[in-house]
Amino acid sequence: MTGMTASTAFDALTDADGAADETEARNGLRHVAALGQTKVADGLIDPKLVLSWLMQSLGAPAWLISALVPIREAGALLPQILLAGRLRRMQARRWMWVTGAAGQGIAAALIVLAGVTLSGLAAGFAICAALAMLAMFRAACSVSFKDILGKTIAKTRRGAITGFAASASSVAVLVFAGLLIAGILRSEAAVLAAIALAAILWASAAMVMARVEEEPSTAEADAPALDLSPLREDARLRLFLVVRGLLIATSLAPPYFVLLGSAQGVLALDRLGAMLLASAAGSLLSSYVWGRLADRSSRLVLAMAGGIAAAAMLAAVGLALAGLGGALLAMPLALFVQMVAYHGVRQGRSTYLVDMAPEDRRAAYAAVANTVIGVLLLATGLVAGVGAVFGAEITLILFAAMAAGGGLLALRLEEVEGR
Repeated sequence: MTGMTASTAFDALTDADGAADETEARNGLRHVAALGQTKVADGLIDPKLVLSWLMQSLGAPAWLISALVPIREAGALLPQILLAGRLRRMQARRWMWVTGAAGQGIAAALIVLAGVTLSGLAAGFAICAALAMLAMFRAACSVSFKDILGKTIAKTRRGAITGFAASASSVAVLVFAGLLIAGILRSEAAVLAAIALAAILWASAAMVMARVEEEPSTAEADAPALDLSPLREDARLRLFLVVRGLLIATSLAPPYFVLLGSAQGVLALDRLGAMLLASAAGSLLSSYVWGRLADRSSRLVLAMAGGIAAAAMLAAVGLALAGLGGALLAMPLALFVQMVAYHGVRQGRSTYLVDMAPEDRRAAYAAVANTVIGVLLLATGLVAGVGAVFGAEITLILFAAMAAGGGLLALRLEEVEGR
């Protein structure tokens, strides 16, 4: 690194008090590089937008397209309770993350292969199967990352690491979204090329994370394959899961903004480009700030994000009821604010869990939390079906109540950053 040491660059990145040692600094920069590449890959293969468009283009049936988001979200969460036991039996925890990233790259390549060689029902089944594979490998990354981050980066720097990676990667996703909206990328080949790039980025991220300097953990040979003890023993975890469960609404709400806008003629909020643009812009402008705030108080980040999300949802409903949903900037602005809040929830929940969990139980806590949330996602998905019967307005009002409730309840969480 020319002109500065890794420690100097890392301190400039995190802006934390006290200088990082060289090992932590090198690890921090590797975390940013690996996490940034995976976040770009996530944006390029977004099931809500990119894969939905691809499957429609290939002639896959609508019922298979509707299964994409549940496959990705629940598939990435539910296996974690089993993977946590395997992780606790490993001394070098980073290898589970490396395997997970490499596996996601292979799954993305299989999606490209299906898009090139298949069509119709066969393409739909093949892409869903590859996405299920990707989700399971994503679970391996998720259950191991918090443990690796906690071992290699100091408490007051963790939120900055994840926030900076999210903001930096958003630039690339913004470019992709802009090309889609401008009509420059409109063919199947262009979208498949973007998914192929995602596969390469996951492979590269695996190689970067393999170089993280990690102190060996104590391998627990008798670690149970299914460990629910944190849920029974820790009341703080149970309260956190209630908060996080209510804030699920922030991740399920964005499609209903699109429904409200398109119903009133907002063509700029078409599915493939504008949702991706709003999400990437929200991440770019807010993730690093949310990460720094989470290092100070992640519970307050959750409270603020829940309130902002509720306000954005109610504003969208108000605009639609007033007949202003078709105004040039009205619905896009409401959607952007919602995505800012969503990224605040993501930063707050991740930082809170890492800082709350005992050092030797982080993987178990993450696995229990994510498995419970996976079940709640499936249940809340049924609630989201109300929108098909009673309209997007009713669904958004329900989600706004959930987000507001989660934000208020977050104020009852214990402060963990000052410990």
